[in-house]
Amino acid sequence: MKLEDCHNVRDFRALAKRALPAPMFHYMDGGADDEWTLHNNSAAFARYELLPRVLVDVSQIDLKTRLLGLDMAMPFFLSPTGGTQMFHHHKELAVARAAAAQGLLYTLSTVGTTKLEDVAAASQGPKMFQVYVFRDRGLTRELVARCKAAGYDALCLTVDTLVGGNRERDLRTGMSVPPRFTPSSLLSFALHPRWVWNALRAGPLRMANVADWVQANYADSGSGIAGFIDAQFDRTLNWKDAEWLAQEWGGPFVIKGLMTPEDALRARDCGAGAVMISNHGGRQLDGAPAPVDMVAPIRDAVGDTLELVVDGGIRRGTDIVKALALGADACSIGRAYLYALAAGGEAGVMRMLDLLGAELRRDMALMGCTSLAELDQRFIQLRQ
Repeated sequence: MKLEDCHNVRDFRALAKRALPAPMFHYMDGGADDEWTLHNNSAAFARYELLPRVLVDVSQIDLKTRLLGLDMAMPFFLSPTGGTQMFHHHKELAVARAAAAQGLLYTLSTVGTTKLEDVAAASQGPKMFQVYVFRDRGLTRELVARCKAAGYDALCLTVDTLVGGNRERDLRTGMSVPPRFTPSSLLSFALHPRWVWNALRAGPLRMANVADWVQANYADSGSGIAGFIDAQFDRTLNWKDAEWLAQEWGGPFVIKGLMTPEDALRARDCGAGAVMISNHGGRQLDGAPAPVDMVAPIRDAVGDTLELVVDGGIRRGTDIVKALALGADACSIGRAYLYALAAGGEAGVMRMLDLLGAELRRDMALMGCTSLAELDQRFIQLRQ
């Protein structure tokens, strides 16, 4: 299979599995516990049926949308993902450039492998930075100040990682801290010499946005950067901390990782303009519902006072149509673009975004909708 043979996200996943050593692929692909939530995130979309309108002039389809005060060419954007260098040596820069070329928002993770300033220099498109409220508030303040100086458009607080999920796939393949690779894992590296060569050329995996702070302030801790980050997740984090961060940032603010109407209302009241309905891609609490199933109840609770993003399980243009019809303002994708990145670098991400955009445009035409504003619950129903 070659890149041009990839026609959907499933194809990119198959090519990524061939391109990556097993530990890296399963780290990207896996979830928590029995991975029920991981699989349900995508399967949930099949519980909804679309109700198209016919004899509508669909010669012109408008996919443009506005989210967080930012203009985007299509109603989806790229979620934050950590450790991107593990999947391709061009890491976050390749993804950010592809997103900018498509007119889409790109979100950089705090635990990404490229400095936020380097991403800002490489991409003229809209950008958001994902952050945590660390125990050391000084580190959070520094990250916020750097984002302001680099011209980031929005800030995203992740709130569902105070305790790490039980990712048993990683335990089996050795992707733990510190790594404990098995003989079969080591053999997998040997069978992927191109990946190994590119990884060696790219240099050590580095959490680029926090490495300098750790070196300057915690060099004697002996825990390393990964250990430092793990120790910095604050189990006392609460809504006052989210409100503090919103005020510290002073711009478009998103909270990622909530799943209930009650939490959405609190997010709005503490200063968020949008929430990402997310269970962390099934990587944290197994048994949590699919984000798409929570759109309607959250929309009923918040009305039009909050923008809603479905984060999790998006694999098709019809998934995006369904989420929007249920009341979401946009969707975000993570694994989908990581599969494409592993499969073909920046060119892979560009092809995947092209295909997803083409699917979405075709689906809108088949739905009899010429603009996103027309989509509502008249166009969707639960399967009987």
